[in-house]
Amino acid sequence: MSWHPRVAFAMNRDDHLAAFPAPLLERLGSVADVITPLPMEEFDSAASLRVLAETEVLITGWGAPHFGLATLEHAPRLRAIVHAAGTVRTFLDPAVYDRGIRVSTCASANAIPVAEFTLASIVFGLKRASRFAERLSRTKAVRDTAGFPPIGTNGVTVGLIGASRVGRETLRMLRTLDVRILLHDPYISPAAAEDLGVELVGLDELCRRSDAVSVHAPLTAQTVGMIGAHELSLMRDGTVLVNTARGAIIDTAALTAELVTGRLDAYLDVVHPEPLPADSPLYGLPNVVITPHIAGALGNEIVRLGELAVDEVARFAASDTFDHEVRSADLAITA
Repeated sequence: MSWHPRVAFAMNRDDHLAAFPAPLLERLGSVADVITPLPMEEFDSAASLRVLAETEVLITGWGAPHFGLATLEHAPRLRAIVHAAGTVRTFLDPAVYDRGIRVSTCASANAIPVAEFTLASIVFGLKRASRFAERLSRTKAVRDTAGFPPIGTNGVTVGLIGASRVGRETLRMLRTLDVRILLHDPYISPAAAEDLGVELVGLDELCRRSDAVSVHAPLTAQTVGMIGAHELSLMRDGTVLVNTARGAIIDTAALTAELVTGRLDAYLDVVHPEPLPADSPLYGLPNVVITPHIAGALGNEIVRLGELAVDEVARFAASDTFDHEVRSADLAITA
């Protein structure tokens, strides 16, 4: 039976304004009772505790304060948390699940700009855009391809590491190119890979065969440094390595040693540490593009997160279900 849950927000105010403009708040008000349109940025003040006491569905986002059992004691009516961002691991104590709290994430909405950024990086990387730009800036000369690795995306092989939300969205976008796609993901069965239309391979084989390698794995104890000196050495000369996942998945020292030789190209939206030290040689290399963690939703992309959050609240109010639920077992293998 449909009901109107009492809803509150917990996130930083700037992102709240971007994710929930007035028309979207009005739409939320048609399916829920919004306790206050202003987000909580902490759970300690008397005002926040009064809001928590009434909250049945909490919409969180970037900057949400840590939510654990101590906070839950002040939210006796809480039934669900809808995260209008990506991972919930950064703020949510898994013990919350023991109290029967349902959790949903809008990571699939955030996956869209990350996949767009990934696709652009693969295209620009294989077009050798950074190398051409550096040479033009230095020589002010006409186009010169001398000494460049193979150029272009026609008929190349792209290897995706991880069939995450971003990985699958990137896979969908790659269909616009004339490419072969390899996938490495230990949690995907051969049948599931066949359904995705990709060839499932081991990590070593993916590194050997790919012209571009894109990282979409979560950061876990098992994936820290999973791309190290061995894996990088398997990549053929001119391979483009794209990382929009987490910097620590790639061994920075091993990557730096390869990139300074000019043997590989890299488009890195995430690095480790973040940012890199000011004296890192990666900043000045023509075969490397480093961006400051901008692949995820920014600017006008953020409203997608709010729209999906409202969709999830509406679905929960109408049917007690989520389309993007995060279960406790998912936390070990997701970002």
